[in-house]
Amino acid sequence: MTSRLNTYQTSQFTVLSISFEKADAEIRGRFTFFEEHIKSFVNHIHDRDMGDAFVVSTCNRTEIYTTTHNYMFVAQLFCEVVGVQLMDFMQYVTVKKGKDALDHLFRVAAGLESQILGDFEIISQIKNAYNRFKEYRHNTNPYLERAINSAIQISKRIKNETGISNGAASVSYAAVHYILRKQAQFAHKNILLLGVGEIGQNTIENLVKHIYKPQVKIANRTAEKAEKIAEKYKIPQIDFNHFTQELEETDILIVATGASKPILHPEDMPKKEMLIIDLSIPNNVNKAVGDLEGIELVDVDQLSEQIQETIAQRKKEIPKAELIIQEMAKEFLEWEKTRKVAPHIHKFKNNLIQLEQTELHKVVKKVGEVNEEDLLLSRRMVQKITNRFAKFIIENPQRSEEVSKLLDDILNLQTHE
Repeated sequence: MTSRLNTYQTSQFTVLSISFEKADAEIRGRFTFFEEHIKSFVNHIHDRDMGDAFVVSTCNRTEIYTTTHNYMFVAQLFCEVVGVQLMDFMQYVTVKKGKDALDHLFRVAAGLESQILGDFEIISQIKNAYNRFKEYRHNTNPYLERAINSAIQISKRIKNETGISNGAASVSYAAVHYILRKQAQFAHKNILLLGVGEIGQNTIENLVKHIYKPQVKIANRTAEKAEKIAEKYKIPQIDFNHFTQELEETDILIVATGASKPILHPEDMPKKEMLIIDLSIPNNVNKAVGDLEGIELVDVDQLSEQIQETIAQRKKEIPKAELIIQEMAKEFLEWEKTRKVAPHIHKFKNNLIQLEQTELHKVVKKVGEVNEEDLLLSRRMVQKITNRFAKFIIENPQRSEEVSKLLDDILNLQTHE
């Protein structure tokens, strides 16, 4: 029996998406999928022969991409792993299937569905998420491999061929941009960054790029990772376990950790003025901190409102990006058509070659040899006939089984004469 794992197609490709479009930061935080969830999630799907699935979880979206024949099973499993009710999940989720799901993946990879239009941080997040899931898979999935590779190529082309990423408008830059607008005498402000994951590192890069010698310190739960970043940017590192003591000297706190719940609470705060920017989803700063006197608390959703001018310019580039997506989607679907009928094509060609060898053997017995020119001509004819056969069944996939069987019977009859 042919396993479902080897017969995936666009018609059953599905994406379940919770994003900023239907859920605010607090709600999105409830559905965050952490790395420790991956192994159990993947193994449960495979144990029940439910295909493949991987989850992309970022500050703006959590999305399940799956080639299962039963996406509600995958949704239920996701909810069990994350610890939420299926009804709560379905209240906020958008489900896309088939070609719509494929287009959605490509648009997300292109930055067209980002909260900040043209934010290309998402493509590395998709790639990393897929690679982490591959570590636990028991087989390869050619469909997903091709889809992810196409998404990567789309992202590269849109970066190079359009202006949709012109101007700085990532979440990390938005944080720095907000600080520059709000803070007077910025050069004298003490900055503390908690978390040096992808967003944290991008924030450091933007600080160094836009501020001359910023007074910034970093802390991270994994000290070794923080040490590498501190050495790279020549900035001080503090012990993460003692960061609350450092708040006494902090004017601007940027939180970009990957904790599953708030790590900063009102009782941790010194009585002083401070700007706190929470780049984490779910929020890693207790909302009540923002109610304290002298404290300004800003989250991802608020930052996204600060960069509308850049977005207006980027919107003009959307038609160019969409043309690239259409072109690449067409190529993908053509590949899929070819892949579905490839076994028929290979079998047809092998039958032709067998027939060719039989006939050449007869010629050799009759005249003693076959010259190289005739042999080359024969091989060209085999390939030309194969190409015509391939073209027909690709253009008429509904008849591929019928035509392949008929020609198989005919060619096998010829070879056994």
